[in-house]
Amino acid sequence: MARLCGPAFVVSVAYIDPGNFATNMSGGARYGHMLLWVIAGANVMAMFVQALSAKLGIATGRSLPQVCRDRLPRPLTLLLWAQGELVAVATDLAEFIGGALALNLLFGLPLLPAAALVAAVSFALLGLAPRGRHRFEAVIGAMLAVVLVCFAYQVLDSGSLSGAAAGLVPRLAGPDSLLLAAGIIGATVMPHVIYLHSALTRHQAGLPGGASGASGAVGPSGAVDPADPAGLAGRRTAVRASRADITLALGVAGLVNMAMLTAAAATFDGGDPGSLTAVHAGIGAALGPVAALAFALALLASGLASSSVGTYAGQIIMEGFLRRRVPLTVRRLVTIAPAVAILAAGADPTDALVLSQVALSFGIPFALVPLVAFTASRRVMGPLANGRLTTALGAAVTCAVTVLNGVLLTQVLTG
Repeated sequence: MARLCGPAFVVSVAYIDPGNFATNMSGGARYGHMLLWVIAGANVMAMFVQALSAKLGIATGRSLPQVCRDRLPRPLTLLLWAQGELVAVATDLAEFIGGALALNLLFGLPLLPAAALVAAVSFALLGLAPRGRHRFEAVIGAMLAVVLVCFAYQVLDSGSLSGAAAGLVPRLAGPDSLLLAAGIIGATVMPHVIYLHSALTRHQAGLPGGASGASGAVGPSGAVDPADPAGLAGRRTAVRASRADITLALGVAGLVNMAMLTAAAATFDGGDPGSLTAVHAGIGAALGPVAALAFALALLASGLASSSVGTYAGQIIMEGFLRRRVPLTVRRLVTIAPAVAILAAGADPTDALVLSQVALSFGIPFALVPLVAFTASRRVMGPLANGRLTTALGAAVTCAVTVLNGVLLTQVLTG
């Protein structure tokens, strides 16, 4: 079962990307530990969604974009592809800018050359995937560990664990805290990794060319053939392994997000710093240069890892919806172009991060609705189709995340 674990660690990077830094630090600075329960709840929702995505890949041997292409009208497939590409570009925008800002904080490197350096390093990471998929997963997991260790140091250095338990009790402090809570939840479920996770698990449990080496007969619907007990048993094992993988990986990501908020609560005590540059300066002033260095290193590791994952997801989106491949070099150059243009125009990096999260919010229903519908269908999933309770929970999560993203979008557009 251990060899089936790993994809969730790649996916989990999306939940601690530079966009999360801004949201979590703002929440902790303004309201202390009060919104920790929001992060915990959002993390549980993310685990549920990623479990559905992983199960789709295991049951069908196809990614969510491929299943959409096979079973939806072509005009709708093209629409889903177009929005998926926009989501991938918006994702890369946040990651490149976050990584560039980290290099600026660490070494004083100007943002434009810093963005180019982030692109080069993340491209080198992409060389490990998909042929060296397990090495890619290991490197991404190591970067996740860097982020966790850096924020754990800040939390311990600030002594901010006292009072954290009270933040797990659901409560709010007026409309402003409600809007910020909506922003935290709405920005949690990332559409590009819903597509990606199904692709990372599609070769598991004995699929042709897969990891386990079993036969894994597939029925005419594309789902596992119920008449093949060995194939079905292998996939059930893979589903269980994926749940353990998701629980561990996204559990770590949830701890990182909580640590971000907790560190900000101890450092700023009610005053919103307004930008990641100000956060870095505030941490340095309150906790010392080592804590500030840890923050910048965490931001750099997050930017490098999540930019690689975002570009990989974009490749999966194009392959799945269109049956087309674009060399990763070309895709990398295309996706970095918006970030370079924004930085060249002198835009504020933190504002650009916020706007990228708004763009990502548009992609949520386009990924979640087909995911819940397909995983509920026995024609698609065979014996691994969702039960009624799981489908009801999926519909509830879809509605909640979509509505909360709408609240976030309204908040940003209306100021």
